[in-house]
Amino acid sequence: MQAMLAAQRAAFMAELPIGAAIRKDRLTRAIAILSDHAGRFCDALSEDFGHRSREQSMLTDIASSVAPLRHAIRHVDRWMKRDKRPVQFPLGLLGARGWVEYQPKGVIGVIAPWNFPVNLIMGPLAGILAAGNRAIVKTSEFTPVTAALFEEIVGSYFAPEELAFVSGGPDVGKAFAGLAFDHLLFTGATGIGRHILQAAADNLTPVTLELGGKSPVIIGKGANLAQATERVALGKMLNAGQICLAPDYVLAPAAQEQAVVDGLKAAASAMYPTLLANPDYTSLVNDRHFQRLNDWLDDARAKGATVEVANPANEDFARSNARKMPLHIVRGATDDMTLMQEEIFGPVLPIVRYDGIDDAIGQVNRRDRPLGLYYFGPDAGERRRVLDRTISGGVTLDDVVFHVSMEELPFGGIGPSGMGAYHGTDGFKTFSHAKAVFKQSRFDIGKLSGLKPPYGAATKRSIAQQMK
Repeated sequence: MQAMLAAQRAAFMAELPIGAAIRKDRLTRAIAILSDHAGRFCDALSEDFGHRSREQSMLTDIASSVAPLRHAIRHVDRWMKRDKRPVQFPLGLLGARGWVEYQPKGVIGVIAPWNFPVNLIMGPLAGILAAGNRAIVKTSEFTPVTAALFEEIVGSYFAPEELAFVSGGPDVGKAFAGLAFDHLLFTGATGIGRHILQAAADNLTPVTLELGGKSPVIIGKGANLAQATERVALGKMLNAGQICLAPDYVLAPAAQEQAVVDGLKAAASAMYPTLLANPDYTSLVNDRHFQRLNDWLDDARAKGATVEVANPANEDFARSNARKMPLHIVRGATDDMTLMQEEIFGPVLPIVRYDGIDDAIGQVNRRDRPLGLYYFGPDAGERRRVLDRTISGGVTLDDVVFHVSMEELPFGGIGPSGMGAYHGTDGFKTFSHAKAVFKQSRFDIGKLSGLKPPYGAATKRSIAQQMK
């Protein structure tokens, strides 16, 4: 990995400056990786998960990766333009000028997760390549078939000095995070993110952390319950809930709890009338993940929760080894339950009652700041209060997850849910160095400003002007 990094950095420095045509060519080749091998990627993803919907993979990993790459091609010329800035009076009048140039950083390290192991590589590459960088990607050991496919085909599209892939377990990941990258992007769990940050610290590598957390749904005053519960169920069951932005718990008015539960079950049953043989429904990624969720459900039951399962066909999941899990709705969830302390990352959805919007806001705020927050309801005042009184990485109103799909909205967390952001313009800037440039005027500014000794009347005038 050290040799790969050294080769990429040497090639990067030799190539400077990196024009728009080169950047667009790399973005185009990245698109070709996906379009030429879409079917193989879908097969690999399904093999890694045990089963994964082909249509879902095309939507969430292939098409959703092509879109930001094409967006970057369309906009990179504008993003690259120098940003003119004003200079202090009277230097601007005398001919001085200031501007910002966005320069590529160099070699970017990407540590990708397993839940969307194509999209969360190729999506960030839109900003990385548009900014003129090269990249080395560490794939997840939990999706080895997809990782092997990347390693097999990348050489047909990119020289190893442009884009390279490495695979391996935690030891490889630790060593990778300790390399002297010019920027490091990690997507994954909050606990691992802390270790990534520590490993990067020795090299003072700037880091973007895309983590997770417990993204809440607030069912607000006057919300359309049928619409809200259908959208929450869709977001929770997509990829079997294995999404960093999946709704993690629902805050429902006490008087509407039963209606919310009924709506969730009805929506889940309509979308997935069967599950075990349903090609649209994805399996949990491995046995450890499956067992973890069942252990957390057992913990909730032991602490007084009631669990209702959306299983319209009454299928026998206990006798199946498919690792498919129906939607489990947990009523009576309390803070002492593990599933209310940790990110769930699966088709388990606690329902928490609240009494008044300030109670709901208080319940959100006593937990770590989430990656996403979702509010349903037509009341503008209540909606404004939720936006003003909560802090989260992003917000979707009257739906869930969708803010991540808006390419010109920054995507990122805050606090334990992450640091930094990318996508669109923000991604280009994240992976660029904003270099300040000042061009002095032709006049003797040192003398005019009183900066040049011997100090005298001009110095006093300059001090008085600046102290006003």
